Amino acid sequence: MSTQVEQWFASRTFRGADYAAEALVAAKAGRRISLVLPARNEEATVGVMVAAIRAALVDGVPLIDELVVIDSDSTDNTARVAAEAGATVHAQSAVLPELGARPGKGEALWKSLAVTTGDLVGFVDSDLYDFDPKMVVGLFGPLVCEDLAFVKGCYERPLSVVGGVVPGGGGRVTELVARPLLSMWWPELTGFVQPLAGEYAARRDVFESVPFVGGYGVEIGLLIDLLEKYGLDALGQVDLDVRKHRNAPDTALARMAMQIQRTVWERLVRSRRVHGESSPIELFHQYARSASGGFERITTDLAYSERPPMDTVRR
Repeated sequence: MSTQVEQWFASRTFRGADYAAEALVAAKAGRRISLVLPARNEEATVGVMVAAIRAALVDGVPLIDELVVIDSDSTDNTARVAAEAGATVHAQSAVLPELGARPGKGEALWKSLAVTTGDLVGFVDSDLYDFDPKMVVGLFGPLVCEDLAFVKGCYERPLSVVGGVVPGGGGRVTELVARPLLSMWWPELTGFVQPLAGEYAARRDVFESVPFVGGYGVEIGLLIDLLEKYGLDALGQVDLDVRKHRNAPDTALARMAMQIQRTVWERLVRSRRVHGESSPIELFHQYARSASGGFERITTDLAYSERPPMDTVRR
């Protein structure tokens, strides 16, 4: 690790437990805070999370001014459960309909900027178990109290396996894909403990100044773009302790990994660090045992999409 990254890690890594909601209400000094939960088929967790946040940080201590769920074409009761728990719910496809609808988490995050009004905006994944609203307090703490443009959450990620739990065993795509790529091409970002974390917050003008990748490349894309636009010292991270969520199977993680690698490829080409004469293949092939006893091929179209900075859309 370089001296620059060591110094950044020491000065830009904060502890979520050091912040109290009551103190942040005073420190935000009139600034409005919007919290967004992107959700697709998360009826089992999103209502519990929304209810806890609303009770503690909206109706209790008024830290969160806007609590929004973006429903990404769920086929279960995600939207109803979230609304009944106290969130304002927007269907992803109904936001900016004149620009069309695209699939993916990044699309939900990008469109949330069009339906929220906070000066500070934060994102929290909606599939968390044993959720404590203190995570939200910790996430916004450094953004409210420090001179930062962007704050990324970090935490221990346990992995549920047959027979028990592996502490720190989660984040397989981070360790096998994202961290090696950042180490090779953007070593300034190697101080981030969880570069793919779904919990992060920024000033609205910061989020609106950069593009959003449509799929699961959104987190690494934002991190790279924010580094290049604002510099490392404008970015920080906060220790949020432990994060428990539904662990995805390897087949889903492989699709995520491909989207992340494609996002990195796009940024390397744009910065002319590599020369891409043609775009990568977007069809992803996987194999599963068939009912007949052989193998069947499962093909997924992982076409790359990206939305421009929101501040260019609103002009």
